[in-house]
Amino acid sequence: MVICTTPQPVPSGALLRFLRHRLALPESALALGIRQSQLEQAPLPVVLWRYGLISLEQLDAVLAWQDSDG
Repeated sequence: MVICTTPQPVPSGALLRFLRHRLALPESALALGIRQSQLEQAPLPVVLWRYGLISLEQLDAVLAWQDSDG
């Protein structure tokens, strides 16, 4: 379990669109990831990877996208 001491922000609409459209992540996987992310206070992409919902390469793509978007 990944637990941060600071609350994680709600995932942005842009992140959710990226996960849905670029990674073709199903809504059920997103719902699980968001729920666990809030419970664990952990970043959504890390939770998705830890639960096997995205690959390490996809996690790298998400992190690269976040770096370029922010």
